[in-house]
Amino acid sequence: MKAVDSHLLTLLKKSSQFIVPIYQRLYSWGEAECAQLWADVIRAGSTPSLGSHFTGSIVYVAKDQSTNTSAEPDLIIDGQQRVTTVTLMLAALATRLEQLPEAQREPWDGFSPKKLRNRYLLNDDEDGERQFKLILSQSDKAALIAILQGAEPSVDMVTRVTANYQFFQGKLAEPGVDLATVSKGLDKLVVVDVKLERGVDNPQLVFEAMNSTGKKLSQADLIRNYVLMDLPPKQQEKLYSAYWRPMELEFAGAGESQFDEFVRHYLTIKNGEIPRLDDIYDAFKDHATRFTTADETIDSLVVELRQYARRYVAMALGKESDPKLLPAFKDLDQIKADVVYPFLLEVYTDYNLEILTRDDVLEIVNLVTSYIFRRAVCRIPTNSLNKTFAGLSAAVRKDRYVESVKAQFMSMKSYRRFPSNAEFEAGLKANDLYNFRRRSYYLRVLENYARKERVTIENYTIEHILPQNENLSAEWKNALGEDWQEAQVKYMHTLGNLTLTGYNSEYSDHPFAKKRDMEGGFKDSPLRLNKGLGQLETWNADKIQERATRLAGDALKIWTRPELPDATLAEFEGKRTESDFTIEDHPHLLPQPRRALFEKFTAEVLALDPGIAYHFLRHYVAFKAETNFVDVVPQKARLRLSLNIPIEALHDERKLSLDVSMKGHWGNGPTEVSLDEGTDLSYVIGLVRQAFEFQLGEE
Repeated sequence: MKAVDSHLLTLLKKSSQFIVPIYQRLYSWGEAECAQLWADVIRAGSTPSLGSHFTGSIVYVAKDQSTNTSAEPDLIIDGQQRVTTVTLMLAALATRLEQLPEAQREPWDGFSPKKLRNRYLLNDDEDGERQFKLILSQSDKAALIAILQGAEPSVDMVTRVTANYQFFQGKLAEPGVDLATVSKGLDKLVVVDVKLERGVDNPQLVFEAMNSTGKKLSQADLIRNYVLMDLPPKQQEKLYSAYWRPMELEFAGAGESQFDEFVRHYLTIKNGEIPRLDDIYDAFKDHATRFTTADETIDSLVVELRQYARRYVAMALGKESDPKLLPAFKDLDQIKADVVYPFLLEVYTDYNLEILTRDDVLEIVNLVTSYIFRRAVCRIPTNSLNKTFAGLSAAVRKDRYVESVKAQFMSMKSYRRFPSNAEFEAGLKANDLYNFRRRSYYLRVLENYARKERVTIENYTIEHILPQNENLSAEWKNALGEDWQEAQVKYMHTLGNLTLTGYNSEYSDHPFAKKRDMEGGFKDSPLRLNKGLGQLETWNADKIQERATRLAGDALKIWTRPELPDATLAEFEGKRTESDFTIEDHPHLLPQPRRALFEKFTAEVLALDPGIAYHFLRHYVAFKAETNFVDVVPQKARLRLSLNIPIEALHDERKLSLDVSMKGHWGNGPTEVSLDEGTDLSYVIGLVRQAFEFQLGEE
């Protein structure tokens, strides 16, 4: 890494071209930052004693190693905001000077329109994009090119480039502005010129260090830069355009933290541990290191992240296309059950792999919703839920998926319990469900229970049938009886006393009979929650309890508790044995054409000898006679075969095998061979045969 002080204009002049990589954030400086830079330039230009003005660092890495005969563009990894803003100021100054009479077009040495363009903005002997000194990314690119070509950017371009260019045009056109002062100030701008060498310096580490102060980058920014920064530009473009940008668009409008939450859930699935929100980037780097060490690629990691992101936005951001799953996912969002997503992301993945049907997913999601809602009603602390759902997938039997999920919920005890019907009913009838953050959710669901024509409750407000006002009227006191104060405190906020209405202000604290009989009163209400109220003569503690019992009965049918026969439940108790694992436990074996390849490989291996058997284990598939002679470790990009034969004993003229005896790995053999759809299967089976015969020879 080489770092030197440099005038910014000198850096622009000497560079053939700067390119902002596609993975970088969009140009984001606003008018406040532009106004500050303008003030700094005017101050520097009008103060003779001020020799320079420091504006920060410009960090860039060679796109490819330059030679004496080729000048390759440089990739800016830090400092794009100030380089872009100074470029816009220079372009605006050149345009302003062109509007002046010929004699006034060079207010200071070297600052004529032609010199500004040819030295700092354009490469006048180049064509195409190579003619521009600076190329931005995404939608900023076209806007800057239009400005540099003297054309008006399209009005439908959403970019700060156009607005900031117009800001500088306005400043330069103000009466009394001395263009010589502006020119002198621009010439005094100084930066730290930091050039990195690809293959020698680590751009990501430098990027992190340069951004450790000031406005903190989001976890999403850091992760995006980490996975794309050190790749060749063409690979960056491919991964960004095909996978990362579509993922960003799906999260657009959801808030910066939503992507961080998603990555947190993804890492929980992959590592079995829940990272702290502030540590997501570091946890992702650790995961990426393990991922690529296992012979996977950054490309595979980005593709996998994209696949999980698509599932997450379907569930958490309302982008599910299935009309039955969508309302179930919306219910999850309404009850604020973010902790469930590590588990449900696995469920959705298995749905994509066709291990589960749509109805299976719906049943599991409804079970999860019931579990969360029942616990909330029963006031069971939530601090254990993140660990509960982080580890739930490990207990799932994918050959008996829904049953095993039910069994796991039923087996949870103490603070992790799934509340019983009796506990849930008691909580519904006695607890304060008005000061309850899920109150809109449960009232909506109760109102629409067994309805085909759904009612939208957003236009209604919550009504206390028995008023909250401590100064009850004589009619209310008579209805409640001698202990009216105690009854009011006890039942006021409970389920039996709460309903929905569009006439809340009209009802006010009026006696029950008036609420019942007035225009729009309970007798006229079309809402099911008000069913029966129009036929009552009075409203007291007994009527509140009767209504609570009826509504709680509906709730027990909506938010159900799982049930399994005792014999079935007993089958899922204890740890899983070898016989419990199936092909469904290995998602990389399920999609075609990978499954067809595995089945053909299996048939060929079993044909070697009638005594050969195979077993699905948690991490690999073991093929054995007396002992394992080949294990198949399913990976996203390939099948990794672990041959139980020393590499020196293996005749492999094509050199497909690797010695992994000194490396940690799944499988029992010291020799590794890769198998995918492009591999010569018959040759690989010949290597497997040698491992089988080697084991027989040892026996």
